[in-house]
Amino acid sequence: MTHEDRVEELRERKREAELGGGEERIEAQHEKGKLTARERIDYFLDDDTFVEIDTLREHRATNFEMEDKRVPGDGVVTGYGEVDGRTVFVFAHDFTVFGGSLGEAFAQKVCTVMDKAIDTGAPIIGLNDSAGARIQEGIDSLAGYADIFHRNQQASGVVPQVSAIMGPCAGGAVYSPSITDFVCMVEGTSHMFITGPDVIETVTGEEVGFDELGGAETHASESGVAHLTAADEEAALDDIRYLLSYLPMNNVEDPPRVKPWDDPERRDEGLIDVVPDAPQKPYDMVDVVDGVVDEGSFFEVAEAFARNITIGFARLDGHSIGVVGNQPRVSAGTLDIDASRKGARFVRFCDAFNIPILTFVDVPGFMPGREQERNAIINHGAKLLYAYSEATVPLMTVITRKAYGGAYDVMASKHIGADANYAWPTAEIAVMGPQGAVNVLYDDELADADDVEARRQELIDEYRDAFANPYTAAKRGFVDDVLEPQNTRPRLISDLETLQDKRKNQPDRKHGNIPL
Repeated sequence: MTHEDRVEELRERKREAELGGGEERIEAQHEKGKLTARERIDYFLDDDTFVEIDTLREHRATNFEMEDKRVPGDGVVTGYGEVDGRTVFVFAHDFTVFGGSLGEAFAQKVCTVMDKAIDTGAPIIGLNDSAGARIQEGIDSLAGYADIFHRNQQASGVVPQVSAIMGPCAGGAVYSPSITDFVCMVEGTSHMFITGPDVIETVTGEEVGFDELGGAETHASESGVAHLTAADEEAALDDIRYLLSYLPMNNVEDPPRVKPWDDPERRDEGLIDVVPDAPQKPYDMVDVVDGVVDEGSFFEVAEAFARNITIGFARLDGHSIGVVGNQPRVSAGTLDIDASRKGARFVRFCDAFNIPILTFVDVPGFMPGREQERNAIINHGAKLLYAYSEATVPLMTVITRKAYGGAYDVMASKHIGADANYAWPTAEIAVMGPQGAVNVLYDDELADADDVEARRQELIDEYRDAFANPYTAAKRGFVDDVLEPQNTRPRLISDLETLQDKRKNQPDRKHGNIPL
């Protein structure tokens, strides 16, 4: 065989690998409204930056006549490239080959890029579209999944991990995305579940459809598994690219700063009256966030889940920050189980990757009720408390209105380590709201009053004047200042500049025991 023949053989093998399962299966993928693995990578990465790894790797299974069904690449495309000029490692399941099912060689390819990402300090992006474990390979498939799960754990808090769900993701396959930092699902074509509808009906008799069981809307609004959803695959990949723009490459780098486009001295006069005079009237905390951070920079995540708390990324004078805010429009911003879980995981992510956290507080307390108590609101609420308390990144807090009871402590208060704490003149900081406090404190007096409601209102007004304001906390140093709302942005930018070099040494220990 001549040199030219050998080169042509190589090229033919590469062409075969690029075709995956062949033209018919590629066409079937397109008919479902889905891109192929290579098309997804090409769209996601900067042009001409993808470097493929293990292009020609094949499985070595022989059961069920698998020795006659070998395809170069074995159902997953792996390698690295760039997003906005920064290196990322990527793997994309190829549904045209064995339905994207995972076997031994498949798993080893994924593990290779994960190891390289950890070693070099670059994000890991997984584009998932798989039927699950390759049954023909038996225990080798299960071992392969476990090898990937273990690397997800090792990479956690070291490099950002983002999962895009672009097709089925079932059984053991869901655990890897669930460990990653962010999950993005495509509406209509992606599904995640431990057990599929057919098995559920067989075992329990319950009839449930794919979308209802594990579709994008279900996981975005009910389970909280999905942080982002998109109408199509291109939009999902665009969202992930944008998400990465806020994140550092790894846990020893600072988050990226972009050239500021918004005046650091800007004072948004609309903030002056964004909080209604009536204490029970709702408003949108996102309006507050938008008025403080760099214009147009707030990128909300997990928007549809636990809507009584708002989380996302933004920029402050070009610096990347994480934002957490109680949302008065939903359940008055009360903290419940889901809100606590959502907030805690986001705070821990930001802390792991050196992203300062800005917290906006308007919280009347924790959600009361039998269901919340029986489902461990105590433990779940403690997760948020623990997350803020262990955080070592710059923490800045603004109390816009209510900050009552234990929820005041939990929401990045001075007492658990926040660096800069402010209140607006509309802030009410107390053990409980005036009405509840009066009912507790003056129960006997009210019982003997000639005009109960008039006396109750009088006592409520007295309590509000004495306690439900920011000035008692300011006198104690529990808030650093009471700010006019429009002055919040310049003050926070000044604080952030000062806090950039914050260093906090924690006691030596293997790890804490967060109340899971």
